[in-house]
Amino acid sequence: MSIINGNGYSNGHTTQNGHSYNGIQAMKNEINKVQSPAVRDNNNVEKPTVINFNPGPAKVDPTVMAQAQKELLNYRNLGFGVLEMSHRSAEFIDIVDKAKTNLKELLNIPDNYKIIFLQGGATGQFSAVPLNLLNLSPDCTADYVVTGTWSAKAAKEAEKYGKINIVHPKLKKYTSIPAEDSWQLNPNAAYVYYCDNETVNGVEFHFVPDTGNVPIVADMSSNILSKPVDVSKFGVIIAGAQKNIGCAGVTLVIIREDLIGHQMKECPAVLDYKLQTDMNSLYNTPPSYSIYLTGLVLQWIKNTGGVTAMSRKCAAKSQLIYSVINNSNGFYHCVLDEDCRSRMNLPFRVGGPGGDQELEALFLERTKQANMVGLKGHRSVGGIRASLYNAVTVEETQQLADLMLSFQQEHA
Repeated sequence: MSIINGNGYSNGHTTQNGHSYNGIQAMKNEINKVQSPAVRDNNNVEKPTVINFNPGPAKVDPTVMAQAQKELLNYRNLGFGVLEMSHRSAEFIDIVDKAKTNLKELLNIPDNYKIIFLQGGATGQFSAVPLNLLNLSPDCTADYVVTGTWSAKAAKEAEKYGKINIVHPKLKKYTSIPAEDSWQLNPNAAYVYYCDNETVNGVEFHFVPDTGNVPIVADMSSNILSKPVDVSKFGVIIAGAQKNIGCAGVTLVIIREDLIGHQMKECPAVLDYKLQTDMNSLYNTPPSYSIYLTGLVLQWIKNTGGVTAMSRKCAAKSQLIYSVINNSNGFYHCVLDEDCRSRMNLPFRVGGPGGDQELEALFLERTKQANMVGLKGHRSVGGIRASLYNAVTVEETQQLADLMLSFQQEHA
């Protein structure tokens, strides 16, 4: 395997001038090469460009940030910005409607679905989903597939409102997806819930479950718009924006029309799908600036080739890192089954299956010196985690792959 980065050297560490790098000095040279050029802020203070692998809130494309900066004080020559804008104004309603139009086009959302922008993150939806949908079942029952931290939290929250059935035996570790033919699905369940991509554990579904006539609810917070999705196969799709489609503060809900209007009487107004749909997400003051930024990101995705282009880029990025791991002779180790490895969040250990704490600490220090941030694994999992959301470029991912190769050469 040969990986070439933007600085013109391969995993053999021979430059275009023929110089060979070895040992500690090689690592220092490697760090110097992967550092991004410095930029200056508005006060003309030099600061380095950071390569952002944060798991969320995550990187936003620089062109989107530049447009938001340009419009911060004066949106379309109104003399004020979106932060100061009335959510009842024609200008803000236009922002909401344009965001919905672009999202509908990007995901090819059928006409019998509604789009809602809410607050509370996906965690808020852990309550909103059962409060709005459990009445679809005569005994308020729902099925949950638990393959990671977030689906486990969702199931625990839903237990407050009805009878929740985990459709498979409890997993000792979140490293795989139980075979679909082993699931014990209830044909009378209100819905079947799963998390399409688990950010903490790195488990991603590469298929849509077959649930018969029971509606599917999918949490796509961390991989929405990273791959084509047949929305018609889902009853509800929920997604916090702060990973792939904007900044923290707004939560997207895409819901089939026939599932609206079944809310429990205890359902709060801010989580009521019917009320929020009827009011165009404007029943109360919405997270207006977050919706605005999401609209900019949706336009950016549209302008850069849409979901198909994002999907190709995501596959290329994840392949770069997984190739290094798979060809490292065990120096890097990913515990996940290969058929469910995430393209978005790639957890791995350094120094063997259980990880070597000293090596991992040194690895993180190397990435810090290279102006890479956000690579420390979740506290419940440990190790390293690279989050490769839509705004992360192939070139940035290549720099991480090169650093991994160089680090292995030094320490293996």
